[in-house]
Amino acid sequence: MPVLVVDIGNTFTKAAIFEEDELIHAEYFTDLAASTIDTFLTKYSVDRAIISTVKKQNQQWEPVLQQKMAVIYFDTEMTTGIRNHYRTPKTLGLDRLAGVVGAHSLYPDRNNLVIDGGTCITYDWVDADGNYFGGSISPGLNMRYNALNHYTSALPVVKQDAAFDSKGGDDTETSIRSGVQNGIKYELLGFIESYAYNGQQLNIILTGGDSNFFDSLLKNSIFAPYIKNEPYLVLKGLNAATKKHND
Repeated sequence: MPVLVVDIGNTFTKAAIFEEDELIHAEYFTDLAASTIDTFLTKYSVDRAIISTVKKQNQQWEPVLQQKMAVIYFDTEMTTGIRNHYRTPKTLGLDRLAGVVGAHSLYPDRNNLVIDGGTCITYDWVDADGNYFGGSISPGLNMRYNALNHYTSALPVVKQDAAFDSKGGDDTETSIRSGVQNGIKYELLGFIESYAYNGQQLNIILTGGDSNFFDSLLKNSIFAPYIKNEPYLVLKGLNAATKKHND
């Protein structure tokens, strides 16, 4: 039977329908309503759901869903093939854990570096044996642009530009764009190189709302052949956790 997978993030809520390992349908929402959930349930014969959330308060549609089917809440105990060595597992972001679960589920015999480009950029590494020790968190693309305006009196708000391709800027707007976008590019390359130093083959898995943008930043790098763009990686990790929970 199909399963409903919901990931409630800081900016978006992602909902998807899976039939075993196959992603049937997925949508992104800024505000998921009970009526939308009903539409999912009407169109697909869903008998269970899994929810992962970074928010402390329940959403209005959650009790409605709980009345209709069994609902599993993803937590740090549902490691699904991952040995979690994070020193404070209760503080680990569920989206980060779901990402490495998804990576190890899709590529179980490879070392995987998961780079999630969302509100923040997270870097998480899981080895071929399923050992996860943690990673890094840094400001996301839009956060960096907005911070330059917020914390200064003169710098304007600048939006990302995928076509920008220069080492430096020749005015304030392009200088900001160079600092933010080139800064992220060099950060990405630095983290990837630090995990690839031992010569072992490494999957670089991009996910999150800015995954396509990061893919374009890295397209001409020496790591391009090892990059896999998996925009639904977290949802796939939650689906894998659901299957394991029901075994």
